[in-house]
Amino acid sequence: MKISAKGRYGLAAMTHLAMNYASDTPITIISISEKLGISKIYLEQVFSLLKRAKLVLSIKGSQGGYQLARAPKNISAYDILTAIELSLVEETSSSTNGKVPSLDDALEAIIYQPINDALKETLQNVSLADVLTETENKRQDETMMYFI
Repeated sequence: MKISAKGRYGLAAMTHLAMNYASDTPITIISISEKLGISKIYLEQVFSLLKRAKLVLSIKGSQGGYQLARAPKNISAYDILTAIELSLVEETSSSTNGKVPSLDDALEAIIYQPINDALKETLQNVSLADVLTETENKRQDETMMYFI
């Protein structure tokens, strides 16, 4: 499976918001863009989709920006990616254009549906809080490697 750039950027940006969740301070797209090295224009598109999915709150004004709409433990990778990657939840098309329904049904039953189910389950079981924990673990590993 390949997650698009938009999906990867959405995951990274949401993780950045999650890192700042406790401060209750809105984060601007410009600061996210600078921190993560992602185009501001591209992030605006991503945040439009995240806002539509009610995953982020948009705060207007000079002190405005974006905040998570829920706690990091209550936002899954599935929530984020399905808001951004519309094709992630699309059904697989017929392999035989309907000419051999039994083959289409067999492929759906033993390949496509199990893959879709496993992907959904995996993504639903990873929260932003989990990503934060893993990020901190990797940061500590990097620090330890530097001193070895």
